[in-house]
Amino acid sequence: MNFVKRAGLSLWARKGRTLITLAAFLVIIVMVLAGVLIDDATAQAEQKARRSVGAEVNLDIDMGQLGSGGGGVQAPQIAASTVDELGALPQVQKYTYSMWDRAILKKGTELVTDGVANTMGPDGTAGVGVLDTGLLSDFRSGRFTMLSGRHLTAADQDKKRLLIEERLARKNGLGVGSTVTLGANEGKATAEFTVTGVYRDPRPGSEPEPEYGVNPANMLYATVGGLTRLNSRSGGPLQVGRATFLLRDADDLDRFKDEARRVAGSALDGFALDANDKAIQQMTGPLKSIRSTATLAMWLIVVAGAAVLALLVDLAVKQRRREYGVLLAMGENKTRLIAQQAVEIVAVAALAVGLSALFAQNLTQSAGQALLGKEATEARQRIGSWQPPAPGRTGLDEGIDPDDRPVDNADPIDRITIRLDRADLAAVGGAGLGIALLATAIPAASVLRLSPRSILTKGK
Repeated sequence: MNFVKRAGLSLWARKGRTLITLAAFLVIIVMVLAGVLIDDATAQAEQKARRSVGAEVNLDIDMGQLGSGGGGVQAPQIAASTVDELGALPQVQKYTYSMWDRAILKKGTELVTDGVANTMGPDGTAGVGVLDTGLLSDFRSGRFTMLSGRHLTAADQDKKRLLIEERLARKNGLGVGSTVTLGANEGKATAEFTVTGVYRDPRPGSEPEPEYGVNPANMLYATVGGLTRLNSRSGGPLQVGRATFLLRDADDLDRFKDEARRVAGSALDGFALDANDKAIQQMTGPLKSIRSTATLAMWLIVVAGAAVLALLVDLAVKQRRREYGVLLAMGENKTRLIAQQAVEIVAVAALAVGLSALFAQNLTQSAGQALLGKEATEARQRIGSWQPPAPGRTGLDEGIDPDDRPVDNADPIDRITIRLDRADLAAVGGAGLGIALLATAIPAASVLRLSPRSILTKGK
């Protein structure tokens, strides 16, 4: 009799054992497939988040190098033209740079005084020259809100333009189109700046701006060219103290760093290129958590499932020793007997793979969504429970790390889309089939090494 036909008759005659093997195989295939699908879905969601957010790279002072040179400490600066070259690299979507100096309010414009003490002298405040204010992290995150007017852009670089906070605007009756006279940090030079926008900073006046120590209501954002000329530094090339590059894709980070060092060379001495990917980490944290959980569960199922299948097949082979002995005594080839056993397990495996394709996607979508929803809820709770340090304190002595401050408008991802494709199904089915064949061949070969007489008379 043909061994393929004999395999079919054997499966039908042993319906109970066939169903048990099918159930075991089905559970293994579905669980492993679920792990693969969750891994694919989270990877795609993470990649989509990275591309939507991009990567923010900050060019700032390298404090390690600044403190290791000995002698007087002077903050390094870099030519704006060099930053422009870096901004022209293909990996960069947008960029901005900034510098700062003290600015003096003139001609009756008054500072907001209901807050921290002014540390910059009479009518003095922090003036920050920015190429593109829309790329400042506080505006990008939504922490600062533009109430009227527009941002400063590269087109305004050589003009005298200004952004002011709403409390300063309200106190002095200023709005878009108003002029503000600023005095230089040193000397008697003055210049009139036109207000192009009014923004809102939610921080109270009692909470000093952490970098400049002034009342947040008095912060001024000006064009870099206007602020530079005001302070009589127009004789040489424009120098800036920091820059921010928004990359097109977070995966371009290493390539951008290499290109930046090649283009800028020694101009980057004293500076560090640091990626600010906190928003991406905050958004994708739940994805990474369920991916690691699914991967661990998948490997546990693979190991446990392989062991269960091996036991089932070994038990089946031992129960069929007499059948093998009779067939061998009748002249059946040992290879054909092993092939029969392989055909039986392949038939069960193929049926299990086919059945898993019917409901694995929906089952994985429900399970994966439940896991991700739980992780995202816990992540939001952690974000909501974070409290900033008290005004004037670093928070380090209280166990609060300011760098752990959550990123605004970077809500943890709480949805994934599971898609089952033929490649995943074929890969998982092939791996499962390979394990099953290995589990079949080893015990069958051990039995068939014996002679028919040994099998039938000694039961070995």
